[in-house]
Amino acid sequence: MKVATLQAALLLLVLQVSTTHAFHAPSTIRTHRTAATTIPSTRRRSSPPTILDVAKFLTRSTTSLQIASTTDDDSSSTPETKKATTPAEATTPTEATTPAKPEKNAGKTLQDLRKEGGIFTISTPIGALNPFALYYGLLSIFLGIPWYISLKTCQFLYFITRGKFDPKRRLPVFFSHVWGTTLMRLSRSFPEIENAEILQKLYAKKQPAMFVANHNSWMDIPFLGATVGWRNYKLVSKKELAIIPILGTAIRVGGNIMIDRTDRRSQIKTLKDGISYLKNDGIHLCTFPEGTRSRTGRLLPFKLGAFKMAYKAGAPVVPISIVGSGKVMPPGWMFAMKPSYKNAKVVVHEPVETEGRTEDEVAQEVRRRMIEGLPEDQKPLL
Repeated sequence: MKVATLQAALLLLVLQVSTTHAFHAPSTIRTHRTAATTIPSTRRRSSPPTILDVAKFLTRSTTSLQIASTTDDDSSSTPETKKATTPAEATTPTEATTPAKPEKNAGKTLQDLRKEGGIFTISTPIGALNPFALYYGLLSIFLGIPWYISLKTCQFLYFITRGKFDPKRRLPVFFSHVWGTTLMRLSRSFPEIENAEILQKLYAKKQPAMFVANHNSWMDIPFLGATVGWRNYKLVSKKELAIIPILGTAIRVGGNIMIDRTDRRSQIKTLKDGISYLKNDGIHLCTFPEGTRSRTGRLLPFKLGAFKMAYKAGAPVVPISIVGSGKVMPPGWMFAMKPSYKNAKVVVHEPVETEGRTEDEVAQEVRRRMIEGLPEDQKPLL
C-alpha cells in the first residue's frame, strides 16, 4: 500500500472530474470540508467543474500536502534522548499547528531545476516537471483509478461485515502493492535491492519485524514497500497524511497506524497498536525513525518510538539504507524526474535483536548499520 506521494492528489482529482456518480461506502459519509480538499462549487451548478476549478483544487491540495510534509513526519514520535523517554512524545502545539509556508519548488530557481532535470524542465506552482515526470504522473493516474475503486470496495465490505471480513486488512495492502509495483516496473523505477536473502531468512522464521529506513524523498515509501515485498505490513505515519486524497484512503482502509502528536492518548494508542501488530497479529511494521524527510539527504538523528515498539514486543529491527532516492525525486519536484533503475538502490542489513539490549542500544546499533550502507554524501556530519 504504502506507496504514496503527490501523485495521490492527482489520482483523486481525475476520479472527481471524470466520474459523476462515484462509489461511496456508508462508512465514508463523513467528509472533510476544508479549502484544501474541496473543489469549489455552488448548489446551482449541475455541470462538471471547470478547468479553472480543477487548477485551483490541485494547487490547494498540493499546498496542503507540502505544508504537511514540513512538520515532523513521525512515524515514531519519541524524540531521541540519552535517558528513557515517554512513548511517542509529540512536538509543541505551536510546531504542530502553525507550520511554515512552503517555498515554491523548495526555493529553487528554474536554472537550478534544469540542472537537475534537463533543459525541458518547467516550473509550476505545485512542483517542477520534465518529460519523464509527466510520464510518471500520467501513468500513476491511469493505474490509480482501479486502485482507488479496489480500496473503496474493501471499505464497503469491512463496513457491512463489521470488520469480520479480512480482519487483518490484507487486501488493501495487496491492492496498494500491486499499484506501486506496476507503476515502478513500467517507469523503470523499481530499485535494486541488495542482500535480499536476509529477508528470505527472516520470513522463513515467520517472525514479524520492525523495518526502519532513512528518509529523504517521497520515493522512499514505494521503495520500502518493494523491499518488504508481498507481505502484510503496516506503516506508522502521522495523522496529517490522512487528508491526502487516495493515500489517506489507503492508510485508513489498510489499518495502518496514524499518530496525532498533539494528543497524549493518540501517542499511547500508537504504542499499544504497534506492539499488538508485532506481538499478537504477526504483522510487520515499517517506519522512518528520523521522523521527517532530510532536505540535505544526510541521515538525521533518530526518534525512539519505533525502537520502543520493537523492544516491548520482542521483535527484531531490520535496518534499511535507501541510496539515491533524493536524486531521483529531489525537493521541489511534482513527481520523480528520472528512473530509479541504476540511480537508486536499497541495502538490507542483518536484523538487530532486541533481547539483551536496551532501547538506546538497539537504536544505536541500527543507526550504525544503516550508516554503513549509505554513500558519503548521505552520511551524517560529525
